[in-house]
Amino acid sequence: MTKEKRDHDLIRHNVRSKYKEVAVKSIPLTSCCSPGAPAESQAENQTESCCDTPADFDAISARLGYSGEELTAVPGGANLGLGCGNPQAIAALKPGETVLDLGSGGGFDCFLASRQVGAAGGVIGVDMTPEMITRARRNAEKGNFTNTDFRLGEIEHLPVRDSSVDVIISNCVINLSPDKQQVFHEAFRVLKPGGRLAISDIVTTAELPEEIRNDINDLYSGCISGASSIADLERLLLNSGFTGISIEPKDQSKAFIKDWVPGAAIDRYIVSAVIQAVKPSGADS
Repeated sequence: MTKEKRDHDLIRHNVRSKYKEVAVKSIPLTSCCSPGAPAESQAENQTESCCDTPADFDAISARLGYSGEELTAVPGGANLGLGCGNPQAIAALKPGETVLDLGSGGGFDCFLASRQVGAAGGVIGVDMTPEMITRARRNAEKGNFTNTDFRLGEIEHLPVRDSSVDVIISNCVINLSPDKQQVFHEAFRVLKPGGRLAISDIVTTAELPEEIRNDINDLYSGCISGASSIADLERLLLNSGFTGISIEPKDQSKAFIKDWVPGAAIDRYIVSAVIQAVKPSGADS
């Protein structure tokens, strides 16, 4: 096995472990969540009355660009305070469309998309962490979201058929992949001709210091050391066949990014960006 392959496997393991912890341990351990029981059992026993999304998660998401109406439109426990933007704001979803969310977590963005595409549309959430899929499915049942489908899988190998999706959304997840070219190949494959990407993600604005770039554990899982430059992302998207590529950095995101690693001035090197692209109408998968 090559060093690159070992590093890729280690990155996936670290990211999966980190978000398993988020999925399980972010649930408040109040009386009806069986304090003292294993975290997995607490997740199984949660009820909406005392295990709702904590207010601080809502505050975090408000800083990312979600409205108060959006924050109250999803089941308690769906918003985990993750992300670096609001893909809903750029996706321009229409009734009847099929939406795919890469790295769907607890289902937050999927549930918002579900409301926009309506009963005639559908939303597929893909996540590689079994605990996140379990959480999202329970949230869907709790909120009676019948047009959502949560599937376990890696975004480099999507469990989605060719040319079946109108819009792909994602919130600060593609930077976590060690093989971003494969992610965009897969995105191109599953999009219908004329389908579009509407993604919020992290990009670099300056070369990362070596100690940050080489951290494939906490800083990679924290959406920092895996970030790519705008030029690299444009190249990857072009290589996969996308056109109409637009990558727009959001300087205002530095206000919350600087808090990700207090004292490290991370906002000097990375910023959130809106990434959009289109699969040409005449393209094959």
